[in-house]
Amino acid sequence: MLQAHSYATAEWISAGRNAVEIHDPATGDVIARAGDCGLDFGAMLDHARSIGGTALRAMGLHDRARMLKALSGYLDNRKEELYALNPLTGATRRDGWVDIDGGIGTMGLIASKGRREMPDGDIYLDGDIEKLSRNGSLLGQHICTPLQGVAVQINAFNFPVWGMLEKMAPALLAGVPVIVKPATQTCYLTEACFRMIIESGILPEGAAQLICGATGDLLDRLGAQDVVAFTGSANTALMLRSNPNLLRHSTRFTAEADSLNAAILGPDAAQGTPEFDLFIKEAVAEITTKAGQKCTAMRRLIVPAAQLDAVQSALTGALSHIKIGNPRLKDVRLGALASLAQKHDVLEKLAVLQTEATLVFGDPDNFETLDADPTQAFLPPILLRCDDPDAAKRIHDTEAFGPLATLMPFRNTAHAAELANRGGGSLVASLFTHDNTVARETVMASAAHHGRLYIVNRDNAAEATGHGSPLPHMIHGGPGRTGGGEELGGIRGVMHYMQRTAIQASPDILTAITGQWVPGAAELSHDRHPFQRTFHEIEIGETLHTDPRTVSLEDIEHFAHFTGDTFYAHMDEDAARANPFFPGRVAHGYLLLSFAAGLFVQPDPGPVLANTGLNGLSFQKPVSPGDSIAVRLTCKRKTRRTDSYGEVAWNATLTNQDGDQVAEYELLTMVAYTRD
Repeated sequence: MLQAHSYATAEWISAGRNAVEIHDPATGDVIARAGDCGLDFGAMLDHARSIGGTALRAMGLHDRARMLKALSGYLDNRKEELYALNPLTGATRRDGWVDIDGGIGTMGLIASKGRREMPDGDIYLDGDIEKLSRNGSLLGQHICTPLQGVAVQINAFNFPVWGMLEKMAPALLAGVPVIVKPATQTCYLTEACFRMIIESGILPEGAAQLICGATGDLLDRLGAQDVVAFTGSANTALMLRSNPNLLRHSTRFTAEADSLNAAILGPDAAQGTPEFDLFIKEAVAEITTKAGQKCTAMRRLIVPAAQLDAVQSALTGALSHIKIGNPRLKDVRLGALASLAQKHDVLEKLAVLQTEATLVFGDPDNFETLDADPTQAFLPPILLRCDDPDAAKRIHDTEAFGPLATLMPFRNTAHAAELANRGGGSLVASLFTHDNTVARETVMASAAHHGRLYIVNRDNAAEATGHGSPLPHMIHGGPGRTGGGEELGGIRGVMHYMQRTAIQASPDILTAITGQWVPGAAELSHDRHPFQRTFHEIEIGETLHTDPRTVSLEDIEHFAHFTGDTFYAHMDEDAARANPFFPGRVAHGYLLLSFAAGLFVQPDPGPVLANTGLNGLSFQKPVSPGDSIAVRLTCKRKTRRTDSYGEVAWNATLTNQDGDQVAEYELLTMVAYTRD
């Protein structure tokens, strides 16, 4: 028998005498015990805040990203140990892939985005510098820093690994310690994964703790620096977020709750089209994967009235081949629900739905299973049909969290969107269409009601990830009954655990705070050319001022003929003068960039390895024949990239003979750490 331990204040604590017994949903056998650990929640919070939070904040954003990347790799090497436990949850290996590999992959991707999209420091900059005074002595910058509390993360039973890792990764990347509370029914799988995390030794002490059991007065002890992230039912979310202590302190609360997601078959997607076939394939997958126990599963299948019978026939035909039974068997596609209690809940909701819809496939009282007792937590795939969805109410507000979906017809695109919106807010709605007009009309009519719109057709089907797959790049959440919160979304998810603060200060102060040079701040100079200095030698604010170069008419004409860019503003004096932007013939913008490079580049081999791009290029004033340009090149930002080189971002500003700025951009170079 498995013992689901809690992990608190650096100690493993076993289940108590009155712990809950957990049953195998496929056999009914007792497989684990959890809870009644007698945890000291005050001590856990103190440990997280004082030990874990302090250690995490002492690391930079890229240090924490590397930590998560290493942890993701460690878990990936041990994932077969998790797959060995996966059938105990009622899930097949295919179901487990979404949970186990999906969770590990999500952590790895969040780590990668942290390295690519966040600075190599301890402050994240939100937006550009705001000039708050005429001469630029007072500037504004929004910054984000880690909250100095703890993230309490309460997860659902259906994804015991993914649910933990997808919340844990952005919190730890932000620099906030976590206390994980998995659902009791499948907490033994969460505990197995969490135990690996602790055994890895990768996280600093206090960065993560685990509660397998009740949370007691934990929420009553949280404050303004803490965060609660919840996944589960809308009713439980309402109860938790209504906690008077959380309301009193305005404790951040993000919720991802149950959802009556919709799938729309476009009016153009008649039987025989690729979109029709894709719809059938996707619907079958959503009904059967994880036994339909996904908050993103398709619950309402909204199809053109003319295609209703064809869709029903195709779905029932496909569902009739689904094998139900022991999730350990390779041929089984539909395993057990998480528990008998969950099965009974689905049957109760099915009875409600049948007051407005007809059962057209799947008899819950009569179905076959492979190597399993059908009286345990098994159900067949179930398809209902509602011919009058306008008059219905319960099919739009009742979710049976199992292998079940309801077919319903629509008259036109606007009607389809209206029906999808009646779910009261969903995590995802999908649309199967090859008609651009249908796609746009549906988005405009229904985007406000859904957290994600998944539009698939023959053009993207080969690489499409699936209606029910939240991706770490994109937000996961939704309005209304889905909780009104967001998770994931790349760096957006990290921001839930950081405080945005407006800093108003001088350029020098902002540079000191952010670690990035701000125009107007002090400039540093060195005898050696910056391109001959190593990554570690180059200093923020280090500046090179070049000699000027005169731009001649001959230069302009040569560049035009050499490149083929003979735009009239460069070649025709009268036409250029007629243009409101130019005083006459002017130099090409790209000619100015080329001349600028010639002014600041040092040609000898050195630590600078490559120019990898430029950002934010803008031209402020035209350069006429006879004008001169000079460049100010300033080290703006430094980012470690590998063990041997890092990225240096330079602010490049071009000015003319009068000191007026004519162009500006950010130049990126890769620079070696040592001089070889």
